Amino acid sequence: MKFAHIQDMSDPRFLSSPLLAPVQRMMTPGTKAPPKPAARKKPRQARSQARVNRILDVAEKLLIAEGYNATTTQAIAAQAEVPIGSLYQFFPDKNAIVGALAERYNDQMYALFLQLHASEAKNLSLKDYVDRIVDSFDQFLKTHPGYLAILMPLQGLPELAEIDAENDDRLIQGYIDYFQDRYPGQMAETYEAIAFVIVKGIGTLLWFTFGQTDLAQTRLVQETKKLMLSYLSNYFEDSEILES
Repeated sequence: MKFAHIQDMSDPRFLSSPLLAPVQRMMTPGTKAPPKPAARKKPRQARSQARVNRILDVAEKLLIAEGYNATTTQAIAAQAEVPIGSLYQFFPDKNAIVGALAERYNDQMYALFLQLHASEAKNLSLKDYVDRIVDSFDQFLKTHPGYLAILMPLQGLPELAEIDAENDDRLIQGYIDYFQDRYPGQMAETYEAIAFVIVKGIGTLLWFTFGQTDLAQTRLVQETKKLMLSYLSNYFEDSEILES
């Protein structure tokens, strides 16, 4: 069984939700959809990688502060203190930079996932496991403001949908592997469904904290924990964790 990815945030079913008010405010009339990014050269030397990282760091700050349309490759190169030709050597256009930022965010998120599922995670109660997952990914979004500020208004673009789908796939497989190892005996389709719901459902709820007041963010995180705990409790008993 294979679940389809739905990434188009312009779908009327999504945009009618009051929770997406922060997104709608950012998707102002006249915003141009960036073209499909051109292939970019991968840095092979440490010095080249350092330059690429500097370009991405500056681009992240500018995109957060100025937005996609107002940010130019010339401004990025100037603030990164690299020749414009060097920037284009690695990033043929601005959209290639956005794609590289998305890949970097996703790699950082996956590294966090692996850290959270180290061997000691198997000894946590179900409630503690849920708290650990939700709190950690919520903190990730808070400490990486560009992840939502840059990427959320550009959702629905084919290139970003492909990058996000690849990341979701490895997260889904990670949850499948974890739950299969921790709770053997379920059908393969059950593990896949559980993992899909966690990545897509819980992940989307955490996205909705973006642009909310501090009080609203806290409440949404609490409700997300309740939902995830209640859902997983249908399949896994808390005692199963504590016995190991």
